[in-house]
Amino acid sequence: QVQLVESGGGLVQAGGSLRLSCVASGGTFSRYDMAWFRQAPGKEREVVTTIRWTGGNTVYADSVKGRFTISRDYTKNTMYLQMNSLKPEDTAVYYCAARLSTVSWPSSSSDYGYWGRGTQVTVSS
Repeated sequence: QVQLVESGGGLVQAGGSLRLSCVASGGTFSRYDMAWFRQAPGKEREVVTTIRWTGGNTVYADSVKGRFTISRDYTKNTMYLQMNSLKPEDTAVYYCAARLSTVSWPSSSSDYGYWGRGTQVTVSS
């Protein structure tokens, strides 16, 4: 059973940066594909970025390409999301998710069995 805990959210002005962290425990970190999702008020949860168990394969939503970077540190069992050039539309609760890796690429939130409780990111204009 994997436990995920996010941190690093907060209030930032447009154009600023934040780095989110997700610490995993209770499982073998290197066996899991991981992702960041976000959910804004009144909207559905959406995938922001995904990183495979190898760390070498990543996918980003078009809305964050070139601004956000996902990474993972196997020595710390931690995944990161570096967010630069933040926009007010990035305001949301950000969730960390994990799943045991398979040969197929994860395609939706239903592919992930483990979730953190989320961290709030608010970007002011």
